Amino acid sequence: MKRNIVIATIAAAALIGGGTATALAVSGDEEAPANKSSVQVSNDDNGRDDDVNDTDDNDADDKADAAEDKAENAADAKVAQVNAADAIKAALKNTDGTAVSADLDDEGTKHVWDVDILTNGGTWHSVQVDPATGKVVGSHVDRDDDGDDAAETAQIRAALKGSSVTAAEAAKAGAAKGTVTSVDLDEESTDKAWEVDTTAANGTGSDWRVDPDSGKITADRSND
Repeated sequence: MKRNIVIATIAAAALIGGGTATALAVSGDEEAPANKSSVQVSNDDNGRDDDVNDTDDNDADDKADAAEDKAENAADAKVAQVNAADAIKAALKNTDGTAVSADLDDEGTKHVWDVDILTNGGTWHSVQVDPATGKVVGSHVDRDDDGDDAAETAQIRAALKGSSVTAAEAAKAGAAKGTVTSVDLDEESTDKAWEVDTTAANGTGSDWRVDPDSGKITADRSND
């Protein structure tokens, strides 16, 4: 009578350690060949589960961050009771020149429209306009701390030369797409344009380009 003895402890070790072990069935008959059985246990599934969980957590964090950004954008846009075009007009009444940019900035406890104006004499002025009342609440001359104002001024004048669309008009064009929060001249690209940022009622932000000659507005695809 033949009797097979399986070394169970090796198989048990394999199950606990997650490795691979080979158990031999030993026959009582020396002439009979020994039977070999493989026991394999893998923990790869556990690793895959961890990866899936990490991905889910990251997706949830990204969605939460996006929702928070939208809520902040929507709140900022509601502050702009005075739109970008009117803020630019108010700034130009305070300081004569050419408006080159207007941004709705959060300066500590309150928001202001910050309008950059280039005077005919080549001086840069920053004018702050209250987005609730449209009144000028501050103005100062920008100092040329880095020494590159002359080159930047020449580049901006070249970009504006012959153009017929002002910053205020670009802001009006953008207002058809949402609440304008920023208008800025892109003087560095080959196709010069006014860059306009808008925010929808749900907080979704969009970027636009306004042709300085025709006033045509198109979606800005440079960041896609």
